[in-house]
Amino acid sequence: MKKVLAYDFGASSGRAMLVTLKDGKVNMEEIHRFSNDPVTVNGRMYWDVLRLFFEIKSGITKAVNMGGFDAVSIDTWGVDFGLMDKNGNLLANPFHYRDNRTDNIPEKVFKDYISKEELYKRAGLQLIHFNTIYQLMYLKYYEPETLARAEKMLMMPDLFAYMLTGEIHEEASIASTSNLLNPVTKDWDFELIDKLGLERRIFAPMLKPGSEYGKFSDAICEELGCDKVPVIAVAGHDTASAVAATPSISDDFVYISCGTWSLFGIESKTPILTDDAMNADFTNEGGFEDTTRFLKNIMGLWLIQESRRQWKREGDDVGFDVLEKEALAAKPFKCFINVDDKSFEASGNLPKRVCEYCEKTGQYVPKNRGEIMRCIYESLALKYKHTFNVLSELSNRKYNRINVLGGGIKDTLLCKLTANACGVEVLAGPAEATAMGNATVALYSLGELKDFKQMRQAVINSTDIKTYLPENTEELEKAYKKYLEVTGL
Repeated sequence: MKKVLAYDFGASSGRAMLVTLKDGKVNMEEIHRFSNDPVTVNGRMYWDVLRLFFEIKSGITKAVNMGGFDAVSIDTWGVDFGLMDKNGNLLANPFHYRDNRTDNIPEKVFKDYISKEELYKRAGLQLIHFNTIYQLMYLKYYEPETLARAEKMLMMPDLFAYMLTGEIHEEASIASTSNLLNPVTKDWDFELIDKLGLERRIFAPMLKPGSEYGKFSDAICEELGCDKVPVIAVAGHDTASAVAATPSISDDFVYISCGTWSLFGIESKTPILTDDAMNADFTNEGGFEDTTRFLKNIMGLWLIQESRRQWKREGDDVGFDVLEKEALAAKPFKCFINVDDKSFEASGNLPKRVCEYCEKTGQYVPKNRGEIMRCIYESLALKYKHTFNVLSELSNRKYNRINVLGGGIKDTLLCKLTANACGVEVLAGPAEATAMGNATVALYSLGELKDFKQMRQAVINSTDIKTYLPENTEELEKAYKKYLEVTGL
């Protein structure tokens, strides 16, 4: 029975899971958990990448002491990267995607190099100012000496794999978040790279999910007392791993990978690169087995997480369960926000910004925590409804259910509101979708699972799915009309 040591990095924490397959079920044991804290220096926000690599090595040591493992696999958030010099050394800590240095870079790129319309036709990504393309173009505009010293760019899972193996490769699903990948060929778009004046040399050779980066370096084996096992290039983007673990054998489903971000979309055999898709700000990202994740990035549980952090800063360490109860106690549908409004992107006093948004739009202004939370919950659910409707139009398909994946399934109020707002059944689970998708691709690579269908069946066998049926749909429909007026969607 093969064991996979799967690392799942989120925007605020990471963990190492020992994973096996037994009797058609995926068994996962968390052996190491750690925080992932951004560090701000001189007004710039970075990832503490060396600390994170220390945590990877700590997980390996624990796994060795528990009997060892047969492979390592890693998924992370998207878009961010490290730059390596000609000697293979990291030039600097990778920037955090919430750093504001790229705020106005898309407009400069569209003016100087390529139109927004042409870029979408080539790469098919939602316009988000912190995508890899704009981070690189910031360097080209303002720090060209850094780019001149860079020999290779490695996105986060590829960077960690390099640190373990010494091998330089780029995995396709994480590369698809860069805005520099051809969504049809699943390889770098070197014509686009040339057009932008970026150097081809920094873009590493591409690997498909399920391939192998290489084996542990001799130095890692000596330091940690471990065997020379392979590091598997799974679907390295955390959303791609989560979608790989959707508990569905058919392809007639919509998913919400629900965490700090809500990734709302479908699995498509081909990218959708129409003008309507561009205008609706949908994205085409890569998945396992050459699938396309056609989706919308929505500001998700970040709104709740950051609100809680603010109340904690104010001296009230209130739990998520208490916040949900307070939201339930508040009167429904009194005010709404556009959860993707730019004012909600940055960390800080988010509850205050919610109140300011409501005041600015002439609505009732929340008076307490419960009312603020109710506003956020209902606004998220109604944004899901809007996205669900647009997604059906863009894909020219009707969907009868939504699979909610990830930690957000623990939020029963949001799941109920989503079913009510969208008017379809919501199937919640698995909570550990990202780690499970990560590990099942690695188990497939090791020969433990034979194909995508068997992988998803293993997920179904291993998951308790909770079903939410729509209720009070008329009340939600009335609220939706008001929500559209307020947000201008």
